[in-house]
Amino acid sequence: MEKKSNVLMQKYELGRLLGQGTFSKVYLGKNLKSGQCVAIKVISKEKIMKVGMVNQIKREIAVMKLVCHPNIVQLYEVMASKTKIYFAMEYAKDRKGRLKEDVARKYFQQLISAIDFCHSRGVYHRDLKPENLLLDENGNLKVTDFGLSALKDSCKNDGLLHTTCGTPAYIAPEIISNKGYDGAKADIWSCGVVLFVLMAGYLPFQDKNLMEMYRKISKGNFKCPQWFPLEVRKLISRILDPNLNSRISLAKIMENAWFKKGFKSVENIESPRIAADVAVSPESPDIETAFGPQYSTEQGSPVQDDESNSGSMKPNCMNAFDIISLSQAFNLSNMFETESGQKAAEARFTTTKTPAAIVSKLEEIAEVERFKVVKKDGW
Repeated sequence: MEKKSNVLMQKYELGRLLGQGTFSKVYLGKNLKSGQCVAIKVISKEKIMKVGMVNQIKREIAVMKLVCHPNIVQLYEVMASKTKIYFAMEYAKDRKGRLKEDVARKYFQQLISAIDFCHSRGVYHRDLKPENLLLDENGNLKVTDFGLSALKDSCKNDGLLHTTCGTPAYIAPEIISNKGYDGAKADIWSCGVVLFVLMAGYLPFQDKNLMEMYRKISKGNFKCPQWFPLEVRKLISRILDPNLNSRISLAKIMENAWFKKGFKSVENIESPRIAADVAVSPESPDIETAFGPQYSTEQGSPVQDDESNSGSMKPNCMNAFDIISLSQAFNLSNMFETESGQKAAEARFTTTKTPAAIVSKLEEIAEVERFKVVKKDGW
């Protein structure tokens, strides 16, 4: 329990600690003017500077300003002190247990609606999983954590994304192949894995050996439980299709008979913060105010996406390997278990670098954070 409450910027009362990562803590907060409950994420400027995460945080802020949808967690405000950055965000809770078909369908409908909207704004999430799906007080799903997201204009000349990122059990086979991928189709695959997990309570692709799990993903080798309705089995098989040419699109998913049952579409969404055709820029007042000139990158440079900066050793997406998850506080992870009843192990990553470069960077961060590094098999 908190010994006393604190007031942030004369706007929010900070309550109990809800969760924390390496570089951030998340508190329950209350808007002093409206009484609304919010989530306050507190990020250390010094720590993110040490590992080169400034551009990633800027991009996350900019993307969240770009996507305003009922099923996406909203970023209300960005504030800063000399040492901290504060996100005031929509508050959502978690829940437990395998879901009934109607409930799973509702959440899947809301997920697809949110991702379809993101894609219409040129935003690819790239890390869709239950831990990043929250529930508000009315039981509506909210997509969160855009730390690994990419913008459409960050694609290379071939029109594809090339940074390997996401959570292993949820990534599409084309990401594993490391030959470039369509961000929209990769998100659709992850949505299929999420639907399976919502219905089954465990992952479709799992193995203690990571490479063996990747082989299963590449072949689309999974088996639906007997209790899955035939309609669901058919839909999931069309989503978790390794063949890019035959994998179902979002438009076709929304035309599916099972999906359409009770579906309430969201009409005429227009973000009050930023128009769809406005370029995302680090010169946005709340972004630059949050970091200040001493925390800026090259003056006048755009927010760097890891796609456009893949040749640099600078770690733009350092929430790799679960070291720096910035949004751990509110998640649905405790409702998803393996078939044996054990919670599935998670590894989060994003990299185009060699194993030696990755290990070197991890050791550098571990030294800063005073962690003990234990190597296995030379790594």
